[in-house]
Amino acid sequence: MSALRRTASLAATVALPLLLGAGAGSWLGWHSVAAAPAAVDVVIDNFAFGPATLTVPRGSTVTWTNKDDDPHTVVSDGADPKLFKSGALDTDDHFTFTFNDAGTFKYFCTIHPRMQGTVIVQ
Repeated sequence: MSALRRTASLAATVALPLLLGAGAGSWLGWHSVAAAPAAVDVVIDNFAFGPATLTVPRGSTVTWTNKDDDPHTVVSDGADPKLFKSGALDTDDHFTFTFNDAGTFKYFCTIHPRMQGTVIVQ
């Protein structure tokens, strides 16, 4: 075997286990990645939250924007009713909240209580 072939063979013998060993999956993109926090928009229109239910990763920021001519609020409901609470949002006003904990968070409009929504944080 020539010196060049021996060097190439040795390099392959050393490099392959390194590539397939611990950390190779990360380097090659073969690992699973936790979902990154997102910025998500909810539109308030026609007396409804859209989408009414959304699922986001922990750390995501949700922004509600009122596109109705009437004022609306965004207020947490359920186990922690004081988690978030907007003031009255006029047309094109917005309210933002960052969800740092996993769980299911229900909310509603205090002016129009039939308007309800849910944020599921994973």
